[in-house]
Amino acid sequence: MSTLSVEMLAAAPAQPITSAGHAQLGIAVLVGIATIVLLITRLKLHAFLALTIGSLVLGAAAGAPLDKGIASFTAGLGSTVAGVGVLIALGAILGKLLADSGGADQIVDTILAKAGTRAMPWAMVLIAGIIGLPLFFEVGIVLLIPVVLLVAKRGNHSLMRIGIPALAGLSVMHGLVPPHPGPLAAIDAIHADLGVTLALGVLVAVPTAVIAGPLFSKVAARWVDIAPPEKLIPQRPSEELQRRPSFAVTVGTVMLPVILMLAKALVDVVVDDPRNHVQRVTDVVGSPLIALLAAVLVGLVTLGRAAGFGRDRLAATVEKSLVPIAGILLIVGAGGGFKQTLIDVGVGRMILDISADWSVSALLLAWLIAVGIRLATGSATVATISAAGLVAPLAADMSSSHTALLVLAVGAGSLFFSHVNDAGFWMVKEYFGMNVGQTVKTWSLMETIISVVSLGFVLLLSLVL
Repeated sequence: MSTLSVEMLAAAPAQPITSAGHAQLGIAVLVGIATIVLLITRLKLHAFLALTIGSLVLGAAAGAPLDKGIASFTAGLGSTVAGVGVLIALGAILGKLLADSGGADQIVDTILAKAGTRAMPWAMVLIAGIIGLPLFFEVGIVLLIPVVLLVAKRGNHSLMRIGIPALAGLSVMHGLVPPHPGPLAAIDAIHADLGVTLALGVLVAVPTAVIAGPLFSKVAARWVDIAPPEKLIPQRPSEELQRRPSFAVTVGTVMLPVILMLAKALVDVVVDDPRNHVQRVTDVVGSPLIALLAAVLVGLVTLGRAAGFGRDRLAATVEKSLVPIAGILLIVGAGGGFKQTLIDVGVGRMILDISADWSVSALLLAWLIAVGIRLATGSATVATISAAGLVAPLAADMSSSHTALLVLAVGAGSLFFSHVNDAGFWMVKEYFGMNVGQTVKTWSLMETIISVVSLGFVLLLSLVL
């Protein structure tokens, strides 16, 4: 928490705020979120600017002095970027290496070569899950669309039977599994353990992807039966390469940070002794920064060098990977500023006071808040960051596993019913050659299934952990 936040909370009254205070803060939150929604949806303003303006409006509506509101926003932005900015950058570099070296295509081609007709939807969700670990959702779509269209065309498959599993695998990873920006920002805001969140996120993601992918695709294929649009089949990145990394090496490189972080989480549970040498080593190598940095350094050799990249090509790949994430970093940072403003004006205390009298679990409350922001803004990342800031106080007395589940509940809510205010909705519509109604019946419903099913698994885990 920032110095400003500590000072403001220390100066606040120890007793719960009054009902009038509740009313004013509730109105301030609604005004702030409504400002963000209107700026993004009606005026088409960039989410970074919308979040910045919305934070200032929130502070003013809550009665905070303008200079205090500005200080809260900038402190939150700085701490959020400091916490997750480097991780997002390292994830982008690893994803770019995976794409440019042909490693992603190698994973795709190897799995598809071993998959029969009946297994093809399952192969697609597996491909998307592996590739989706280090890649942003939009990049994953661009990489997988050529494969989806080619497989559907050559195998005479329904486009929905192949496409829905691929989209489900990507979307589940994007919403539930770090190092994607949304989950990382939520982990930072709620102060969850990344290793535990990663382990539980994968545990929830696998069955969710199966239900929303291969199983739902059977229904989607009956509702929407369309042929692959041939004019949209682009060139694959690896077609210009003379060689590319092997399947085993590529998968090993992608999974390296996951293995390191899971190893840290496992050792922390089994050993639980800060003086133990094994735990001290795993605490270092399993930290998100070191794990992702190690994967990037290894990837420069196992992916870049294996594809025949020289020093200049590797440098260019790294440089190009960082350009597209500037907007993402600013959005995540501004979301952190909005979160800190929420905390500093007392919204966190208000939620604690109000929810104390409710019979709704903290996990369900977190999901509902994220759903509301997702439906309003269309952005899963904005929904995750904003909802995480609102429910962060609820994690104060939670165990590490339940804190991780709170992050996953927020992530699940952030995926609910993608519609016309979501850029992903239009990407899927155009790439698959569907109309708006068909996109709602397939993509939008798939996102809703992911959101509801993953919440169900989160609630089940909360009963046994």
